[in-house]
Amino acid sequence: MDLSAFTNPANILTVFVAVATFATLVTLAAPLMRTNNLEARLKSVSTRREELRRKSREALAAAKGGSLRQTDAGLYKRVVDRLELSRLLEDPKVVDKLAQAGFRGPRPVSTFYFFRFVLPFAFAASVAFYLFVINDFGLSGMNRLAAIVVGLTLGYYAPNIYISNIAQKRRESIVGAFPDALDLLLICVESGMSIEAAIQKVSQEIGGSSIELAEEMTLLTAELSYLPERRQAYEGLSRRTNHPGIKSVTTAMIQAERYGTPLGAALRVMAKENRDLRLAAAEKKAAQLPAKLTVPMIVFFLPVLFLVILGPAVLRVMDMMAPGAS
Repeated sequence: MDLSAFTNPANILTVFVAVATFATLVTLAAPLMRTNNLEARLKSVSTRREELRRKSREALAAAKGGSLRQTDAGLYKRVVDRLELSRLLEDPKVVDKLAQAGFRGPRPVSTFYFFRFVLPFAFAASVAFYLFVINDFGLSGMNRLAAIVVGLTLGYYAPNIYISNIAQKRRESIVGAFPDALDLLLICVESGMSIEAAIQKVSQEIGGSSIELAEEMTLLTAELSYLPERRQAYEGLSRRTNHPGIKSVTTAMIQAERYGTPLGAALRVMAKENRDLRLAAAEKKAAQLPAKLTVPMIVFFLPVLFLVILGPAVLRVMDMMAPGAS
């Protein structure tokens, strides 16, 4: 087998440019291809609520009680249990991290531990195969070993990076629509609706702005109905979003129910604070824009500007210095 095609720097550069171009096209076309799956996600939350109701009735009917926990008997779970990966790769915050990314239940936990165990070996094997079989780039044995260790490390942290990126995008979507949701919630509460009915109504209205926030508020309604303490439902929302503004709102709602203070007044103050936080975040991004535009202007704008300004003068000088010019 001729491996010259894989080791040719021109071919490698061509592949890299093709991948970069494809990634750019996908990034630009992603908003156009994005579908609004609000109904499907709300339906999944409703299904989960019905499942909790059914299991709750079964638990009350059983003589010794029942279990309301989800079960996972898939391949990933069997591998994790057989190799004891949950103890070997123990991460006490993995459940909260997955919940912040929108993954709930025991199955995502098993999947996370499985890929955290497999990906380091996959990355290291890929780097070793390329350096020892396809092209070593003239590296010594120690440098190739160091590259394999780097691949091993990247594979270990890849699941955390993936989960963190998804959680960050989800948090930005939730925080962007949360002040508007608080305004709608304040209107519903002051009109005489109960807090559960108000949250359910807001979850249906806010879906056009943020599907993630609509899903979280629908889940909050279900937890308010079935958890033994309402405080646990508010604290669950705070953990899943992991944002200071939402934490302050949930704390205010917990204190309002505990001490009997008017919920409308607390929501009014929290809505104003969250609007101020959103405005401050927008002002921060606007202040960072000049610094971020410096490098693109130097790399892309200035060469073209110099070419437009100096190009005619250079061409005129070349014509004057050409042989036979008068």
